[in-house]
Amino acid sequence: SLIATILLYMGVALFCGCGHEALSGTVNILQSYFDMVPAAGDALDVFTIINILKYIIYGLAAGFFVFGVLLLVEGFFTTGAIRDLYGEFKITACGRCLTAFLMFLAYLFFLVWLGVTAFTSLPVFMYFNVWSMCQNTSLVDKANLCLDLRQFGAVTVSEERTLCTASERFVKMCESNELDLTFHLFVCALAGAGAAVIAMVHFLMALAANWGYLKDASRLQKYEDIKSKEEQELHDIHSTRSKERLNAYT
Repeated sequence: SLIATILLYMGVALFCGCGHEALSGTVNILQSYFDMVPAAGDALDVFTIINILKYIIYGLAAGFFVFGVLLLVEGFFTTGAIRDLYGEFKITACGRCLTAFLMFLAYLFFLVWLGVTAFTSLPVFMYFNVWSMCQNTSLVDKANLCLDLRQFGAVTVSEERTLCTASERFVKMCESNELDLTFHLFVCALAGAGAAVIAMVHFLMALAANWGYLKDASRLQKYEDIKSKEEQELHDIHSTRSKERLNAYT
């Protein structure tokens, strides 16, 4: 649980930090090289979507910080030292239900992070295409290749926002550090999402092992209770017979 918690915090921090800065870099690129401005009013455009994604990142950072603490505490309470210190709490039905509920949450968040990883791979693929065009500009001098934001869903079909390799803006964009930095920030965010997926798998393994331990411990405790009760009953029977024999002899 400790290793999984460290891996989860590292992955979430990498995803949230790099993802937030990559989104900010995307806004700067759109405004500087594609002459895009935020829409007036409450219209849903690419800038509004980016702001929504930033708020989602804030929620992920806060939520998984709390979730990681809960899973770490659950792992500590399963150890023998804590169990001996605070009693047989985890062998009760409440402890087993808590472990089962955390297993359900860990599996659900595992699926969520799989979706986040798949979603993060989309901007990585888009920026890789643009980055490749910048790296190979000298090889396609005679060809006039253009970037059309309509292909990426950044603008509506009726709005034309293109940037061609022969234009001065395209050369400035390729020479600037914004494109390269934003691309690598998205790559780091993708790596952080992958680390969070691995952390969820580790948590599922730990919780499944804890569940098996609690189930066996509960059966063992029931067996010991029944055995102790039977031994007490046999002791009472022998004591009663001994008293009856003593009274009869007297």
